[in-house]
Amino acid sequence: MKIVLLGTGDAVGTPRIGCSCPQCASARVTGRERLRTSLLISHSGRNFLVDTGPDLRRQLLNAGSPFIDAVFWTHGHYDHFMGFGEFYRVQKIPDVYAPPPVMDYCGKIFSFLGFSGHRVREYEPVLLHGIEWTFLPVSHPPAYTCGLLISTGDVRIGYTSDSNRNIPPRTREALTGVDLLLVDALLPGRLHVPKHMNYEEACELARDLRAADFRCVHASHLVPWDLPHLGRDREEFVF
Repeated sequence: MKIVLLGTGDAVGTPRIGCSCPQCASARVTGRERLRTSLLISHSGRNFLVDTGPDLRRQLLNAGSPFIDAVFWTHGHYDHFMGFGEFYRVQKIPDVYAPPPVMDYCGKIFSFLGFSGHRVREYEPVLLHGIEWTFLPVSHPPAYTCGLLISTGDVRIGYTSDSNRNIPPRTREALTGVDLLLVDALLPGRLHVPKHMNYEEACELARDLRAADFRCVHASHLVPWDLPHLGRDREEFVF
């Protein structure tokens, strides 16, 4: 299995338009960016996307224009699904898997594409091309949001999606001991918001879950570039 972090940024990305903070100023000089968070999973000749944000066209070009076999939506915020329209007149529109509330909302917006949508109940695994996909409810008030457990039997990858630390016990149990945890870390440790984790909280959660390795994603422009375990765009993991 191969995982590529297509993007590691929050809803507005880094550099933020009109911002001159140290991270944004550095980004404009060095060319570094944080595109909106999305994952590319490749296994046995198949390619899957976790979330389809508004940077999807450039992300797929950066990844070598892979054919996408299926998409998994975690929740109905625009930075996690609105790029799905980029498949129009590019390839066969991929099937989408999502929990019922997510599919009902996002699927209505993209009904003009005529794609096949599969409603998947939380905690009920779906086996697709050798990978078991399980939607795990997290806590991102007021939106209904799920993370994912992605497993081949030999390898287990966890993704919190957008969430604060109040993850349900059953979800925490499912994510315990994963080989790689991709965890929401919107802000530096000195700042707090009620529906996301900051960097310190994300690192603490990864330690609590005994993840073998982890990367913080969904980082805003306020997060310094070179923190330990901070994910970077186009970073790859092979298992």
